[in-house]
Amino acid sequence: MSGAVIALFLVLLVVGFDVGFGMIATTYMSILTGDRMVNGTILPLQIVGGIDKYVLVAIPLFILTGEIMNRGGLTQRLVDWALSLVGHVRGALAQVSLLTNLMMAGVSGSGAADAAATGRILVPAMRREGYNEGYAGAIIAAGAMLGPIIPPSVPMIVYAAMANVSVIRLFLAGLLPGLLLFAGFALIGYLYPTGQLAEHRRPRQPLSVKGRATLTALPVLTLPVVVLGGMRFGIVTDTEAAAVAAVWALIVSLFLSRELKLGGVYHATVTAARSAAAILFLLAAAGPLGWIIAESRINLEIAAAIAGISENPLIVLLAINILLLLVGCFLEPLPAMIVFLPTLTPIGMSLGVDPVHFGMIVILNLMIGMLTPPVGLLLFVAGSAGKVPVAAIIRRVWPFLLWSLVVLALVVLIPGLSLWLPGPV
Repeated sequence: MSGAVIALFLVLLVVGFDVGFGMIATTYMSILTGDRMVNGTILPLQIVGGIDKYVLVAIPLFILTGEIMNRGGLTQRLVDWALSLVGHVRGALAQVSLLTNLMMAGVSGSGAADAAATGRILVPAMRREGYNEGYAGAIIAAGAMLGPIIPPSVPMIVYAAMANVSVIRLFLAGLLPGLLLFAGFALIGYLYPTGQLAEHRRPRQPLSVKGRATLTALPVLTLPVVVLGGMRFGIVTDTEAAAVAAVWALIVSLFLSRELKLGGVYHATVTAARSAAAILFLLAAAGPLGWIIAESRINLEIAAAIAGISENPLIVLLAINILLLLVGCFLEPLPAMIVFLPTLTPIGMSLGVDPVHFGMIVILNLMIGMLTPPVGLLLFVAGSAGKVPVAAIIRRVWPFLLWSLVVLALVVLIPGLSLWLPGPV
């Protein structure tokens, strides 16, 4: 039974079946062909149960915030602000891209959305200044990886809902690893030979120009502080913080920047609704699949196989990391979490790993997978946004990928990097 469930799901994916419909079809066929009589009404009940969690309301709200920012010109304000601060240093546009993505990460929570927004603006600018186009795309892809690691984060909300852990603690756990990734990427952007010609001729901006750029971008710069500070000190819940972010982005775009019109609000809402619906449908479909996996005891078999590799917890954790990295190369983070978390979370608990720490390990692995050739999603999004061949990005992404693996190793070996800010339960 267990082998048949896995084989059926994999066959459906290989033939091009949608992941969500594949999970539902697998569950339905397993019910029909199972040894025990099961009432078919369990399927819709489990589908509803998969998304019957209040915390998931934050997902469409954070996605809407990112859409409003992109359509309301707030992303361009961040770019101008970053350019005024670091435009005079070596690899200036690389630093601008990373700094912009760092601030975008504190609002949107979606790596793909960040890559699309910044890639359209910055890749053409880097091309004009003599950057290798593959390197420009690699910078955009690496910077966008920060989105789901630095809070708020859609994958973190999904993990929290599935693993029953605090969203706020998980958000705080991502700050130090995210800043560590950013620092390494910025150093690579400074040292890496890019071939740019005009970078050293850009003058250092006077304090007055930096002040004006900061003042213009201030409504956007304060948003991550409001969101995270409000959650950290108990002023708002995670869902309320998502609503505050969306309303604030809407007010700024309509009345301060005035670049967003009512038609743009409609289009942003429709786009955000479609993106959120795709995510929530996956979660709904995961409900019955998780139930059939538990009934078939597949998770116990996989857990036993992984745990049987060694009695050393570090070696078992290494095996989990390798599995997640391989999965992340071929599956997007949300489907990967939905399929594998019910199996892997109990293993982490049996090893004595804090659930919040384990969540950071899972998310880092899957996000690194999105940056990993040949099929990492961020490589394709950055290439599409900047009109750069993916093969050119792959040739230049390796330094960023290597540093990401170093940070992953540090997070695995030093739990304090994830757990210091959230503090004890």
